[in-house]
Amino acid sequence: MARLFPDYRAVERDYFARTGIFPIMHTLVIREDVYAANPWIAESLCKACLASKRLANERMRFSGALRYMLPWLFEDLDEIDEIFRGDPFVYGMEPNRATLETLLRYLREQAFIGQTPELDELFATIVGWQE
Repeated sequence: MARLFPDYRAVERDYFARTGIFPIMHTLVIREDVYAANPWIAESLCKACLASKRLANERMRFSGALRYMLPWLFEDLDEIDEIFRGDPFVYGMEPNRATLETLLRYLREQAFIGQTPELDELFATIVGWQE
């Protein structure tokens, strides 16, 4: 296995600078029947994931001792702060709208889907959600 682009970091930085898109790492999916019976579940999952993300970020940035065996960890964190304002993996619909709309466009153009659904039809609305 080999990377598609030898200098992938430069390619990814350039793509993000031009488009504002950095690939989404994961998506949580809840079956419609489960969500309909338990509407609180979406907010609870989001809060749990956000708490986990904050804790991981806090631990990664603790400089009292090198937590991970990465020789340039703090320089990499500085670069992440500079390029992504500290978070390449933002949560929520609005911060990811352009990325998700681009994904839907690509899926339609490449005939993976017949009709392009509205984003708001695909994701649960969580009132007052803010990362």
